[in-house]
Amino acid sequence: MNATSKVTIEQKGHVLLIGLNRPEKLNAADMEMLQELALAYGKLDSDPELRVGLVFAHGDHFTAGLDLADVAPRLNADGLAMVPEGGLDPWGIQSTPVSKPVVIAIQGTCFTLGVELALNSEVVIAAENAKFAQLEVSRGILPFGGATKRMPRSAGWSNAMRYLLTGESFDAATALRLGIVNEVVPVGTEKDRALELAEKIAAQAPLAVQATLASARAALLDEKAEDGFIGKRLARLAASNDARRAMEAYLSKSPVTFEGN
Repeated sequence: MNATSKVTIEQKGHVLLIGLNRPEKLNAADMEMLQELALAYGKLDSDPELRVGLVFAHGDHFTAGLDLADVAPRLNADGLAMVPEGGLDPWGIQSTPVSKPVVIAIQGTCFTLGVELALNSEVVIAAENAKFAQLEVSRGILPFGGATKRMPRSAGWSNAMRYLLTGESFDAATALRLGIVNEVVPVGTEKDRALELAEKIAAQAPLAVQATLASARAALLDEKAEDGFIGKRLARLAASNDARRAMEAYLSKSPVTFEGN
């Protein structure tokens, strides 16, 4: 993908930078953008050199949501088929979720699918001017990217229902209070801060990061089942070369470089 793509990708060390690139339309997502984004998530998942994804947006706004003029005619009885071969659903609905952490930097408008992308990510940095909304009910549809299950979990039932059922917008400070974003930063610094955190994650043992993420997700679905499985995750990690490297570095008081094996 290049600068003319509706989603740009760039590798920086072990971080894959994924950029929404339709600024003239406030990064509203048409079918082409959705498919390119799914392919970028597929690359993040499958490339062993990549450890963390960083999603950001070119221009002044993260996304105005779906480009309904393009997308609505493609809806069918099963919803919207948007994941091409080799891709993964960035919202984790139509496919398994990406196995590696995703950090997001948000500025300006962040509506509908943008909020849901944040809800399905691990770390979210918002600029002070970020404005959020789940507008679907005002458009005669419902959120179908996971907001109906994830927003109540992060924000609490009544907080989530207020915004899901009214379509009201809310600011970055409210998003922070609701647990949708992790930090609010000055406008123009959100991408740098997101990259700082992405690189900090990428510097950790990648197998351990992925196992921690998988364990947390599994516990949300079935806490008791994960209680019985977490020991097996630990045993596999303890037998890895990265765990050996970490122990050697600890004993020698030297830095450790993880290799993902």
